[in-house]
Parts: sequence; C-alpha cells; structure tokens
Amino acid sequence: MSSLTLRFIAEPGAANPGGKVPGGTVMKWIDEAGCACATRWARRNCVTVSVGSLRFQKPILAGELVEVEARLAYTGRTSLNLSIEVRSSDLQTGQMQVITDCLAVFAAVDADGKALPVVAWFPETPGDIALAQRVKAHLDSARSPPLRAG
Repeated sequence: MSSLTLRFIAEPGAANPGGKVPGGTVMKWIDEAGCACATRWARRNCVTVSVGSLRFQKPILAGELVEVEARLAYTGRTSLNLSIEVRSSDLQTGQMQVITDCLAVFAAVDADGKALPVVAWFPETPGDIALAQRVKAHLDSARSPPLRAG
C-alpha cells in the first residue's frame, strides 16, 4: 500500500498548559506515519533520512481530531520519498484544516543499518503522477551544484 493515514484525538496530555499540541509532538507523529508507510511499502525496517520544510499553519488543540497522511511520492534505489500532510478539526464541525505538510525521506535498512534496495513505486493516478513529478524536480534541484557568482 502506498499511503497510510493515522487518525486519533489529540489527548490533553499531549498539549501544553495553553491547550495546544507542541510542534515537536506533531513532528513525532509525522515521523511515525512516515516510517509506518515506508516500512509497509518496503517490507523492511526503515529509518528517517530527512524531513524538510515544516511550517505550521495553525495550532492543534487538545480534543481535536488529527489526521497524519503519508503518501509515497517517489522511490530511489534505497530511498522512499513521502509527502506527509497533517490535518485537524474540531469534532463538532468536522471541517479538516491543514496544519502542515512536508517531504520526508526514509531508507530501508538491514539489522546493521546498511541501506537496502526497495521495490520501485510507479504513480498511476493523475494526482500521484503530478506529485511524483514535483518531488523528482525538487530532488533534482537539491542535487545540482549551486550557481557561482561570476
């Protein structure tokens, strides 16, 4: 399966004294959903390589419904690139709002931590194809050498 969504209520114990869930807790949820999605696809243990560009749009309040969706966006030889989106809503209104999104990279590893090859993922839907193209373009630009002022 190429996507996975965790759904749960933000417990009061996860919130700070102001009733808001700290960003570090949200980052933990992102890592858990990403690792579960990557491990399920790779059918091997996976570890986090990187998580990029987190920007919180609004806080998550204790008692809100939270969704953390991890979607496979691109595979390399040993890496799995996932698009992860965090949403929350008041239970009474049910209107989900995006809290943050990011690109996370995981690698399949053996018991010694050595990277292992993963099965390639090929997008099929128009949405998945567009996402894969955006992620591939991002990866290509990140790998290209910086321009030098002349």
